[in-house]
Amino acid sequence: MRLPEMNHKKIQRIMRKYGLVAKVRKRNPYKTIMKKRLEHRTFPNTLQRAFDQTVPRTVFCTDITYLPFNGMYAYLSVIKDIATGEVAAWHLSSGLEMTLVTETIKQMEQHENALIHSDQGFHYTNPLFIESVTERKMNQSMSGKGNCIDNAPIESFFGHMKDELDYKSCQSIAELHSKVAEYMRYYNCERKQWTRNKMSPIEYKRHLLAQSKGQEVGS
Repeated sequence: MRLPEMNHKKIQRIMRKYGLVAKVRKRNPYKTIMKKRLEHRTFPNTLQRAFDQTVPRTVFCTDITYLPFNGMYAYLSVIKDIATGEVAAWHLSSGLEMTLVTETIKQMEQHENALIHSDQGFHYTNPLFIESVTERKMNQSMSGKGNCIDNAPIESFFGHMKDELDYKSCQSIAELHSKVAEYMRYYNCERKQWTRNKMSPIEYKRHLLAQSKGQEVGS
């Protein structure tokens, strides 16, 4: 039998008349926590343009750039050590799926309390990336919205790379990957940087570590 339809006011009157109370289920706190974990989140700008770092493997920056070639596009994700200038990890892809950044950070070892700075792009606010950062015991920092100067070290790297790498002549993603790999090796091991005592990033990292070790011995 179909019951007659009633509006909510009539139902309230009947409930008050007969002292009826509707049982309301309490919100499940576990579900609330899980939902929060799966939401996109932004993080404060902890780095605050403190680019003058002197301790290797403590502060990193990351971003994505696009590389047009042979009528197509490839996308390059890079993580850079701000202190040494070394490219710590990179991944090249023909698409902008989340694997572009998750495969990059998977190359990183655990760096407890290290900072990784990015913009507020979809990839870096994504729970998959956040979880990968947490697994490596790192902390996230993010630029202000639309403020690329907050992530100047990685923007500078992309600028130099695009000036020096002949990526537009590549005929396939495999050829582009090979050229990018060779450039990364050259940049880390051979390319001298005036702001780093005319050393390559790898040489400068050794210099900073030796300097740090000497200070520990002397103290």
